[in-house]
Amino acid sequence: MYQKRTAALASAAALAGSAVLLAAPAARADVVDVNYQCKTPIGDKSAVSPIDIKGVRSGSGYRLTMTFEKGVSSSPVELGKGAMNPSAVIRLGGADSGTVSVKGPSNPEAVPANTPIKITDLTGTYTPKKTGEVTFTAGVLTIEALGTTTTCTPSNSPGPSLSLDVTAAGGDTADGSSQGAAADGGELPRTGPEDSAIALGTLGGTVLLAGTAGALWLNRRHRARG
Repeated sequence: MYQKRTAALASAAALAGSAVLLAAPAARADVVDVNYQCKTPIGDKSAVSPIDIKGVRSGSGYRLTMTFEKGVSSSPVELGKGAMNPSAVIRLGGADSGTVSVKGPSNPEAVPANTPIKITDLTGTYTPKKTGEVTFTAGVLTIEALGTTTTCTPSNSPGPSLSLDVTAAGGDTADGSSQGAAADGGELPRTGPEDSAIALGTLGGTVLLAGTAGALWLNRRHRARG
């Protein structure tokens, strides 16, 4: 019986280890060219920049970082250090929907006139509302500088720069159902043979302890009468 229980426990541990590996968040990232059409105070401009989005687990959510590999738009006058403040939205797809706002620090160095504006890394936090594979795609970029606002909109329907397998805090799936809950009527999920073996082994141990305790009680009672 001991050997069988030991084998069952070892098997369960192996399965648990496999489950942990399978449950590890899967990620897929691509650098995607985004064709931005910008509305500026001095007219329309366009620029293509490769966009990279990374997601790092942070508590119950993910810290997103959006990186622009090339500059976008330009200014007819020099933008002094700290004169420009960028922000953007990242569009969600797949299992989740909506947008995530990201923003970055102002320009660390002056931007010469009529040169592409280098956007600092933009960061924000995404908290999953649904469980499943979620995609992250570059959305509208906003540049505020010298009291003006420039809005740059992707025009080439770019694909996702990042895909993540996420789990919502409440375990909700994309179809609105809940994971890990008891089945209808209060019936708990069925267990596999390994779980049954462990459960039976535990039950057997409990019965054995109960039987031993009963024998000791009867023995003491017999001695007391004697």
